[in-house]
Amino acid sequence: MHRFFQLKEKGTTWQTEIVAGLTTFLTMAYALVVNPAVLSTTGMSQSAIFVATCLAAAIGCFAMGLLANYPVGLAPSMGLNAYFAYTVVQKLGYSWQIGLGAVFCSGIAFTALTLLGIRQRIIYILPNSLKFGIAAGIGLFLGVIGLQNVGLLKVVPHFAFYFSVFTKLSFWLAVLGLGLIFVLERFRVYGAILIGIVAITITGIVIGITPFKGIFSWPPSIQPTLFALQLPHFNDAKLLMVIFTFFFVALFDSTGTLIAILQQAKLIQRDGRIPRLTQALFSDSFATTCGSLLGTSTTGSYIESSAGVKAGGKTGLTAVIVGLLFLAALFFAPLAETVPVYATAPALVFVAILMARSLVLIKQEEITDKIAAVITAITIPITFSIAHGISLGIISYVLLKIFTGNIRQVNIILGVLSVILAVYLLHDFL
Repeated sequence: MHRFFQLKEKGTTWQTEIVAGLTTFLTMAYALVVNPAVLSTTGMSQSAIFVATCLAAAIGCFAMGLLANYPVGLAPSMGLNAYFAYTVVQKLGYSWQIGLGAVFCSGIAFTALTLLGIRQRIIYILPNSLKFGIAAGIGLFLGVIGLQNVGLLKVVPHFAFYFSVFTKLSFWLAVLGLGLIFVLERFRVYGAILIGIVAITITGIVIGITPFKGIFSWPPSIQPTLFALQLPHFNDAKLLMVIFTFFFVALFDSTGTLIAILQQAKLIQRDGRIPRLTQALFSDSFATTCGSLLGTSTTGSYIESSAGVKAGGKTGLTAVIVGLLFLAALFFAPLAETVPVYATAPALVFVAILMARSLVLIKQEEITDKIAAVITAITIPITFSIAHGISLGIISYVLLKIFTGNIRQVNIILGVLSVILAVYLLHDFL
């Protein structure tokens, strides 16, 4: 183990790596509750999604730890699971089986581009301003979903607030949960999100508005979602855009998260080179492909891994420990099914706030970049579509550069992409 993970060379010990793995798991374990809660709104079996979440996360963590030797935890993405459930299935009307097929196709594309070395280069095509805008927009999208889950906000067919929810105890428990997460995070308590979810769930059980379903059991059957995906027809323009969105968002979100964590862990060389980058990028694409076969949406790197890095994690042993803990969580399915939606909604809102902070990063950008970033961030939650937000953001960026005489700043690939997206939007709206 010492030789394989190079513990001595990295200046760490197996004890430190285990603590770091436990810390990372505690900070991202809310995915075990939130992911099934979000995806089950499509009609999928919540217990099967729980198993798929555990397995996909474990596969991603093992791949990252054993192939890349990096302390990065992976699990189903909180932004793209919402896109899967609320846009692909509920808004566009596709079945969840077709949705899984789209995730599978994006995972295959991911894997192919990674092995060919193209993914490592494509990340530089998109301007930083749009990357920040996409991250913030997805955050606001999650926030809208969180407010919708507690009954305060209705999105379809139009935005509407329902203040009558103020009379419901479940709403105030959600507010209490959000406040608790804020306080715990303020004092840097590891696992703040998970603690908030557990505390509100226990409160709901004690006062009698949430039924307790137990703690331990044999893992539930994954049969309802296992290999249930249906490969999409590629003559459907909207479905092609769905696949593109899964691919595009995961490309920049997961890659950006990975680089940020490696920078924090001081694992990027002085010349900017990242050793074993191909193996690291392969981990999330492989986990995404496997996850779609198991029954969950896109799997990616979690920024919560930074908590484990703070605790001393420097090698892939940290990620392996996280993967083992996700497998152990399979025996806690009744506990996960006990958690009510008003306990997970605060987690979505809190994650939304963290992601929306990306807008602060555009303050040093040029004015046209800022405008394009804000358009992206605003249109994602307003249209309730990540695809439309990204499309409008890229198109507006290109047009702003052309009309301000800065066409040289537009990459030829980005220019072609903007034309394709404009055709897609016209087809969609007309």
